[in-house]
Amino acid sequence: MKPYEILDGVYYAGVDDYTTHLFEGLWTIPYGVSYNTYIVRGEKTALIDTVSIHKANELLDNIGAIGIDYLVVNHMEPDHSGAIPELAAAFPQMKIVCNQATVAMIKGFYHVDESRCLIIKDTDTLELGHGKTLQFFLTPMVHWPETMMTYLQEDKVLFSGDAFGTFGALQGRIVDVSDCNREVCFQEMRRYYAAIVAKYSRHVQNALAKLNGLSVDYICSTHGPVWHEYVGKVISMYDDMSADRTEKGVVIVYGSMYGNTSAVAEVVARRLAERGISDIRMYNAGNTDMSRILADIWRYKGLVIGGPTYSMNIFPPIEALLRALEIREIPPRVAGAFGSYAWAPNAAKLSAVRMQAMGLDVVGALTMKLAMNAETEQQAVQMADAIADKLSEE
Repeated sequence: MKPYEILDGVYYAGVDDYTTHLFEGLWTIPYGVSYNTYIVRGEKTALIDTVSIHKANELLDNIGAIGIDYLVVNHMEPDHSGAIPELAAAFPQMKIVCNQATVAMIKGFYHVDESRCLIIKDTDTLELGHGKTLQFFLTPMVHWPETMMTYLQEDKVLFSGDAFGTFGALQGRIVDVSDCNREVCFQEMRRYYAAIVAKYSRHVQNALAKLNGLSVDYICSTHGPVWHEYVGKVISMYDDMSADRTEKGVVIVYGSMYGNTSAVAEVVARRLAERGISDIRMYNAGNTDMSRILADIWRYKGLVIGGPTYSMNIFPPIEALLRALEIREIPPRVAGAFGSYAWAPNAAKLSAVRMQAMGLDVVGALTMKLAMNAETEQQAVQMADAIADKLSEE
């Protein structure tokens, strides 16, 4: 397919993927995903990032007869670097532009000789001629140690790697000013951030600070649309997510085998609504993709987690969520825990201990034996009140 011209001398040559069901083998992608590659043409021509190996032939078709002098590797994750061997073979004179941390990964993943690499340092530039100058900014741990971003100085284009990316195929709509569903894009950006990047939020803040002085008209990430009209919004979203600027709302996540535990979640939700909390998100952990849950946990200040005791331990879907929060080093939240049991009253206590160890402000831990009664219903109301009171103080 002919590359899409974003602006003079800058083209999109990426591909959509509708066949992969789980991103990283973990996260559902109901709208598909894009692997974004860009071409910058001056006197010399640079290709910015590549695609997953199973899309390499499509990328080569998109490039067509265009000669590639440089391949810039912003990120080595295989969904972006998988076509490096094919490109190295197709363009034997092509230099691979990368930083020192990338070289060992290129050799290890693809056995490409180091002599093909043009190694750059932070803020180095590469002149392509005809008014096209690339500048490189190292942004380690956003979200791998070798990650960097590339800035086209004259046109104010930031090739940002995975930063500012979203799940979702482009369906022919490349730039955000075209007729794309931007609200879905923003939702999928939150989900992508929570699932993939959230653990590295302080490094995202470092990268934003480093890039603060740049004038950016276009953000060209490796997943999702090219941002132009909404550059300011997506930078603000990333800043808010990485700085943990939350909204006044509560996420309730529960697991339930027979409906007794879910009854507690319903009481908590009802009481929070009565207390004026308008943003309430309730999820059954047993049948909801975790990335959707994580996206809202990173968005809202309140968090309630509950599940039944299972084999004298935490219900497995709730255990998986707690582990995901530990791995991502969840920032502080106003939190509550609840659990039900028949003969082993462990779940709520174990969950509360885990949540407190993560630094969450656990204002209540409700343990319910068998089924809801007037006493446990009142305890659920009290926990909701404690959360609402805390949120009102924020």
